[in-house]
Amino acid sequence: MAMTVAVLERARSAAAREDWAGAYALLHEADRHPAGALTPADLDALADSAWWCGHVDESVAARLRAHAAYVAAGDRRGAGLTAWWLADEHRRLGRPAAAAGWLHRARHQLEDRPDCPEQCYLAWTDAEEAGEHHDPAAALAAARRMTRLAVRSGRPDLLALGHQAEASVLLAQGRRAEALALLDEAMAPVTAGELGGLATGRLYDLALTRCMAAADLDRTARWTDAAMAWCAAPGNPFRGPCRIHRVEVLDLLGEWARAEDAARLVHQEVLVDELDAAAAASYAAGEIQRRQGRVEEAVRSFGRAHELGRVPQPGLALLRLAQGRADTALAGLRLALDCQSDPGHDLLGRARLLGALTETHLALGDRAAASAAATELERLAPPDAPLLTAMASAARGSVTLAHAPLRRALSLWLRLHVPYEAARVRMLLAAADRAAGDEESARRELRAARASLDRLGAAPDARRATALLPEGSRRGTAPSYA
Repeated sequence: MAMTVAVLERARSAAAREDWAGAYALLHEADRHPAGALTPADLDALADSAWWCGHVDESVAARLRAHAAYVAAGDRRGAGLTAWWLADEHRRLGRPAAAAGWLHRARHQLEDRPDCPEQCYLAWTDAEEAGEHHDPAAALAAARRMTRLAVRSGRPDLLALGHQAEASVLLAQGRRAEALALLDEAMAPVTAGELGGLATGRLYDLALTRCMAAADLDRTARWTDAAMAWCAAPGNPFRGPCRIHRVEVLDLLGEWARAEDAARLVHQEVLVDELDAAAAASYAAGEIQRRQGRVEEAVRSFGRAHELGRVPQPGLALLRLAQGRADTALAGLRLALDCQSDPGHDLLGRARLLGALTETHLALGDRAAASAAATELERLAPPDAPLLTAMASAARGSVTLAHAPLRRALSLWLRLHVPYEAARVRMLLAAADRAAGDEESARRELRAARASLDRLGAAPDARRATALLPEGSRRGTAPSYA
């Protein structure tokens, strides 16, 4: 018995300092001992340590035991919080019926404690559910209730999560400045290393997802670097979810080889309850392969993304468009746009679909439909979102071949260090220059575009740029000013 007590004390100490591998081994040892009955808190720690060590099913099993132990002890707050975590895990594992049942149980067990800290988690769920049901007022009220409860609790982790929840609702409502200010406030204790591992990992993942969806490349790049430094240790279960955001940043910045290598690592790192990250990694790899002309690999990557639950658009549509199957591309894009139940939660995703739709309508010769798609894209772009503004300007310029929007798009892409999109805009500028009778400027833009596309390995676009150059200007890669 004394030996079991000593093991438990060491296990609790390991869990307190977040030595999850040590806690997992010690708690298992204590659990196997006939006299080593674990307390509800010990079982919670066993569930946490199992999850951190990658044993998701064991984590759920331990959490079930913890819930039963809290109920047996008459601890409604402990039971309610454990039920919420079980609902969250079942949701992440794709088990909606089980998740709904455990959430109902959590509400029932906490209903007589309306002001306890555990109510923060229920308010968080309320905010997310109201957003899914397109009730922005209820979503904001729930997020702010979470923040108020967090302030009252004195828990910095709950407060940061509350600010994140409120920021998410405000972003969906288009209140960008307020949302990003709250997100900055939520991330301050995260980047300072002031929070525990679970809150830190969740907040990095959520903030990066929100920033990328909002097309905030600066914050995404900055916090991705910080996230990857934080989860550098092997076995950190947040490495895969954080790394996929790194893939997205590297992709935009034209570091395609590194992005594709990182996408492969995501598949090795994600747990079974993080298949969204694996799907995003497959899609990102497919996009790189498509732009480099590696068609069969791209088709396989898009297929894998689809198997994991991701609609592989607009990448698959653009691949079909390059194959001359514009009608197929158009059908895929329309379906993907229809599937976006709440575009406000993913502005960048919708903008990319609309940009591809503009390109597809132009390929089909429907300039009016292309202009309508470009107009919708322009409506999405707030003035403080240069990534979206660049996309909207490029789409408008592709329809009109007017210099003003194309020059604005090129300036923004260059400022953002996004080389592929900058090169594509240069090709449009060349067409506008040529239409205006300025062959020399057209030649300069095409040669600059080709040089950039060659560096990226974007062979199909590089061949197009070369084909558009006059015969005597096709050698070399540097712009000619002679």
